[in-house]
Amino acid sequence: MRYFEDFPLNTPIESGSTTVSEEEILEYARAYDPQPFHVDAAAARASIFGGIIASGWHTCALMMRLQVESFQKGMAARGSPGFDNLRWLKPVRPGDTIRARITCVEKTPSQRRPDVGTCRLLTEVLNQNDEVVMSLVQIALYERRP
Repeated sequence: MRYFEDFPLNTPIESGSTTVSEEEILEYARAYDPQPFHVDAAAARASIFGGIIASGWHTCALMMRLQVESFQKGMAARGSPGFDNLRWLKPVRPGDTIRARITCVEKTPSQRRPDVGTCRLLTEVLNQNDEVVMSLVQIALYERRP
């Protein structure tokens, strides 16, 4: 088990990667974000994006999966009160391969609960060209070492 104390400060941790298919983009968008540039090829071509793109919320969900599979395994996680500064910087397109880079930029032991600490995690999602397509700062709670 890894605890709050085990987080390296200002040291990026890379996740694995996933390739996003057009079918996956369409399926997610039809269920959760049915804007024309996510679900209709002709409308997407006529949009400012010039083709189908993934919903930003889909990118968030993929980031979460990548994070859980690589970064959160073995962590004594206690949840999250939210995040700050979510930015969708570049579209994610069919065939893109994305990964997450997580950097703990701040660690604060709880004043009220000595068994918990808060980490602020700069989380960047990068594509196969090493371009940051999305970024946010997660606020995460972790157990302190017993």
